[in-house]
Amino acid sequence: MLNLNEIMSLARPIAWGAGDILMKYYQEPQDLEIRFKGGEEGNVTSADLAANDFILSQLKQSFGTENFAYLSEETEDNIDRLEHEWVWIIDPMDGTSDFIRRTNEFAVHIGLTYRQRPVLGLVATPAQDRLFQGMLGNGAYIETRDGLQQRIQVSNKVDLNQMVVVASRSHRNYQLESILQQLPKAAEIAVGSIGGKFAAIASGNADVYISVSGKSAPKDWDYCAPEIILTEAGGQLTHADLSLLSYNNLELRQWGTIVASNGHCHHEICQISQDAIAPIKK
Repeated sequence: MLNLNEIMSLARPIAWGAGDILMKYYQEPQDLEIRFKGGEEGNVTSADLAANDFILSQLKQSFGTENFAYLSEETEDNIDRLEHEWVWIIDPMDGTSDFIRRTNEFAVHIGLTYRQRPVLGLVATPAQDRLFQGMLGNGAYIETRDGLQQRIQVSNKVDLNQMVVVASRSHRNYQLESILQQLPKAAEIAVGSIGGKFAAIASGNADVYISVSGKSAPKDWDYCAPEIILTEAGGQLTHADLSLLSYNNLELRQWGTIVASNGHCHHEICQISQDAIAPIKK
């Protein structure tokens, strides 16, 4: 195993720098170019591409290509990555639609996997000037611009009726609505990017997130970095059948029902989710 502390110390400034690039475009919208990628892929902006180029160039400069492969939303996939144990999985901007709508809810995801599981993750939320980070066996932290770090932890809520569900405003379908109707909860809040949703749970500001794939599904770069932050903060992320997510496969979509939680009622939430959509599948 490589030294994750050394890797994190090199990767943190890259995440901050990518966030700065996004904010430059965010603050100067006249420079923003928007292009529709087609199909389920949505829009890509000049901000996505600029941040992507920066992240990849900086990571490759620091870590090279012999031991590490690279998978990014905005770069053509090279399946040679399947031959590598160490793979960087990157979303230069998670929440592009929120960026365009100017909701402040977008994030940079930089995750590192080892043998198909995340071991290090960075989620920058540039509009809030925050950097969330997690590293296997080392806990999860929130960092401010001055370099101060504070450890974060999921909430200690153990009763579903007290838990806050964080959901998407736009990526919803009939199956998800059925689950949310049957899931006991105290409240439901909307947050744009997946990174922001997971950061909310990891920080104890929310407790549950559920995704149900329809015609499309989230991809590796949506979950990789956020997962290790959530789990190091004490939370859990699994499929509804309790199996773990696997990354760096030929198929990049994470199909099915996926549940993230503070970990205290995870099995119960997964069972409710499966039961709620079972009649719909028939």
